[in-house]
Amino acid sequence: MDIVLWVKAAIMGIVEGLTEFLPISSTGHLILTGSLLDFTGDTVKVFEIAIQTGAMLSVIWEYRERLKRTFAGVTHDPVAQRFARNVVIAFIPAAALGLAFGSIIKANLFHPVPVAIAFIVGGFVILFVEWRHRRLYGDRDMQGSRVARVETVDDMSALDALKVGLLQCLALIPGTSRSGATIIGSLVLGFSRKAATEFSFFLGIPTLMGAGAYSVYKYRDQLTWGDLPMFLVGTVFAFISALICIRWLIRYVSTHDFTIFAWYRIAFGIVVLATAWTGTVNWAG
Repeated sequence: MDIVLWVKAAIMGIVEGLTEFLPISSTGHLILTGSLLDFTGDTVKVFEIAIQTGAMLSVIWEYRERLKRTFAGVTHDPVAQRFARNVVIAFIPAAALGLAFGSIIKANLFHPVPVAIAFIVGGFVILFVEWRHRRLYGDRDMQGSRVARVETVDDMSALDALKVGLLQCLALIPGTSRSGATIIGSLVLGFSRKAATEFSFFLGIPTLMGAGAYSVYKYRDQLTWGDLPMFLVGTVFAFISALICIRWLIRYVSTHDFTIFAWYRIAFGIVVLATAWTGTVNWAG
């Protein structure tokens, strides 16, 4: 029993759960946290992807009634059929590109400095989108007024789903943030904050659970049964922290924009670049 290893796995799980659904990049935070904890290596790279399943299980739990209705009605209910179709359509682009270029991206970009740069660039993108949104709508979307073209996930068209799916492909670059790409991109497409946030949750279920299963299968020869407790600890803590984050975020987006996350990304990215340049912190990739 390696208690230190389990503690590191728990910390990584908490980081995954708290950052997966915020526009600040869970993958980027896991890479940076792993560097600080000296928790790196090929097995850890599989671990970082696999524990995303815990975060997705929290979505399944939180929206279990909606998902039950969808599965029950997928053969006859037009609303359920449209919802399921849109999730599948949005899932396909990132799945295809991930299979094609995932290994190349991991080899070249899964390091702290590229992640920090992506943090900063993504932060400025969020600031621009929020500035544009305020210019177009003012505070009306924070006051309950209908200003969005897509008010709920049930208002989405197949083309909307495809566009969100293409936006999700940006998250293949670590540090970009899957949630950031889909939520902020959806605002540009005319989604309400709630619709953008919830569809990002739902889209993450096949995307991240599929990525986790594929990663474990692909690198199964590198894993041993001795790694199982570490994976379980990380997954459980990711589930708990993600469930807390989901419930908080849905309340938050009803009255706030995403500007605070933009400034956080910029500040955090600058700190990482500065400490890497000065040698203050050894961000070993």
